[in-house]
Parts: sequence; C-alpha cells; structure tokens
Amino acid sequence: MRKHWFPKPYADFVMRMRVPSGFLLGISFGLLASPTPMSLLYGPLLSFPGLALRGWAAGHLKKNQDLADGGPYAWTRNPLYLGTLLVALGLALAAQSWIVLSVTVAVFGLVYLPVIEQEEQHLLKIFPRYREYAGRVPLLWPMPPKSEGTGDFDINLYLKNQEWKATAAYMIGMGYLLWKV
Repeated sequence: MRKHWFPKPYADFVMRMRVPSGFLLGISFGLLASPTPMSLLYGPLLSFPGLALRGWAAGHLKKNQDLADGGPYAWTRNPLYLGTLLVALGLALAAQSWIVLSVTVAVFGLVYLPVIEQEEQHLLKIFPRYREYAGRVPLLWPMPPKSEGTGDFDINLYLKNQEWKATAAYMIGMGYLLWKV
C-alpha cells in the first residue's frame, strides 16, 4: 500500500462532500448537456459495463462485516468506484459536453480518490487481512487476479446494498438526454 496522497483534513472534508459533489455533477449535466443521436449510442457503451460491474460488486459486498475479496474484488479493490466512474464518464460522453466531462473527471479525482483512501484506512483497522489483500489486488484499475478470493454473487446482497438505485439514476439521466435530443 502507498502513503497518503491527500492530507487527512482534506480527505475528511471531501468525505462529507460526496453527496453535494453529486449535485454539482447533476446540475452541470442538466444545464450543459447537448446530446446527439450518436452520443446517445456511444455513451452507454461505457456506462453499461460500469453498471454491470457495480451490480456484480454489490452482490459480493457485506459492508463492515467481511472482507470482500471474490468476484470483482479479486480484480480491483474498488469495483464500485470504478463502475461509478465508467457510468459517469459514459453519461458525460452521452451529454456531449466537455465541461460536463471535465467536471466529472475533477469530481472523481478531487472527491472520490481521497474518499477511497479514507475507506482503505478504515478497512485496515477492521480487517486484519486487508494489508495482504491490498498487496495483491490493485487499487482501481483491474488486473487479472492472483487468487480468486472467496464468496459467490448473492442476489440478496445486491438487493440489501440497494444497487438498483444506481441503475434507476442512470435511467433517469439517459431519459433526460433522450428528452433533450
């Protein structure tokens, strides 16, 4: 594992700013989107794999109860965040706005990366195996697993983690873009 990239006070601040930053993204998306029929075809090519990755990850995640290291967690330590990034980038591409794309990248880099770092510190405290896991599984960009990990996809975990909300939010965003064309 690496040293901290972000000062703790900043990381603590952006932990609280995750939801407001989502509103910033939503406002920029709503005001600046200028979708075209073509952008509505290629944006989902990035978003659909992101939604699938988020769903797969949610079906393996027992938050604060067990270290998820199977399924997508064998490929990346943060499949939910990677999926979120893919969905957001796909929507930004579908919106056909460089400003929306820039805000999306900025929010991910300035808000979500420090949040990931904070969550890693939390996981180190509650799961003794986390350090070894982090040594073999990359932070964000997936790599073929060195071991398969444990646990199978569980639809009940998917439902408990309310992952359907990400798909619903995506559908609302794409519906807006379709309406705006």
